Amino acid sequence: MTDDRELMQAAQRARGNSHSPYSHFRVGAALLAKSGKVYTGCNIENAAFPATVCAERTAFFKAVSEGEREFEAIAIVGGKEGETSDFCAPCGVCRQVMAEFCRKDFKILLGSPEKFEAYPLEALLPFSFTEKDL
Repeated sequence: MTDDRELMQAAQRARGNSHSPYSHFRVGAALLAKSGKVYTGCNIENAAFPATVCAERTAFFKAVSEGEREFEAIAIVGGKEGETSDFCAPCGVCRQVMAEFCRKDFKILLGSPEKFEAYPLEALLPFSFTEKDL
């Protein structure tokens, strides 16, 4: 089983693959599936900005495309090139993707491998739109 610090370290490593030539804000994510497998992702920017994809969604889409549907936690590390932010929260679109696949108590780790905090999804997206709303 992967512990929280190992998950943060995996996110930090994934951040190294970021393609962020416009914002220079590099983000890495490491998603722990219930199966124990870790899926990583990085942000991938595009000159046509709406085509940009966040690190968190990259990790989720990789996992889902390989058949995973149950998740335990995600670690997110980000910041300007050469720096790591103390707190790099997922955007609203990424939070909504998390709500599609995760329970309200899904663990979101924010910070750096050296210092981080855990938050439940419900705290970051208290009024999520789910299949129950359809």
